[in-house]
Amino acid sequence: MHTRTVFFISDGTGITAETFGNAILAQFEIKPRHVRLPFIDTVDKAHQVVRQVNHVAELEGRRPIVFTTLVNVEVLQVIETECRAMVLDTFGTFVRPLEIELGMKSSHRVGRFSDVSKSKEYHDRIEAINFSLAHDDGQSNRDLEAADVILVGVSRSGKTPTSLYLAMQHGLKAANYPLIPEDFDRKQLPTALAPHRKKIFGLTIQPERLAEVRNERRPNSRYASLENCRAEVAEAEAMMRREGIRWLSTTTKSIEEIATTILQEIRPERLEY
Repeated sequence: MHTRTVFFISDGTGITAETFGNAILAQFEIKPRHVRLPFIDTVDKAHQVVRQVNHVAELEGRRPIVFTTLVNVEVLQVIETECRAMVLDTFGTFVRPLEIELGMKSSHRVGRFSDVSKSKEYHDRIEAINFSLAHDDGQSNRDLEAADVILVGVSRSGKTPTSLYLAMQHGLKAANYPLIPEDFDRKQLPTALAPHRKKIFGLTIQPERLAEVRNERRPNSRYASLENCRAEVAEAEAMMRREGIRWLSTTTKSIEEIATTILQEIRPERLEY
């Protein structure tokens, strides 16, 4: 049962409002219902939002929480004055004080993705995503010299989501390779990876957690058995130690934490904006 409804209202995609709002809400032990309302860029749309927010307030008997990233002052005014909700204006809280401190006006750009298709960063990110998809799960050995990082680990240790996150959020070309029994028998990394050892980063996971994840995919199989998971993880970690590969456990870490650790190791400049 959710404890409160939270609206994320923006004249862009709403991703900024939602990201900021979720970071704040994570400090509290509540399970809110999330409603993202993007592209609210006219007064008429603002009035529609007011009706929706106030209807929820009546149904639930408590004020919803509203996070906004609205540039249009008239639209924001409708939301702030007519919504029976706690309204948190991100721009008003942060951008306007910064305008005073910096002695300049902000661009008041609607959405951080405006005109993004014209930027080099955008094209680099698309190229990185395409590369990561083409090199997912060892599908291709081509162009590995172009990779920024090559993730290795046993199946279901978090390689694919981490690769895609690095590509989408940081524009890194991330390949990933599964370590399989044949590699363990040979006691060495896949042959195609040998020339690129400096780019390799390993992911491991607690066998108990790995068995849970694998059982969701292939219940009651040898692949998912705890005995097999323990053996594979032990072999993979031994190989990474032997090969001098940096690695971390994904068991209790979020994708964001995993990616940040990898960036610190291989491309610390990507942590700077």
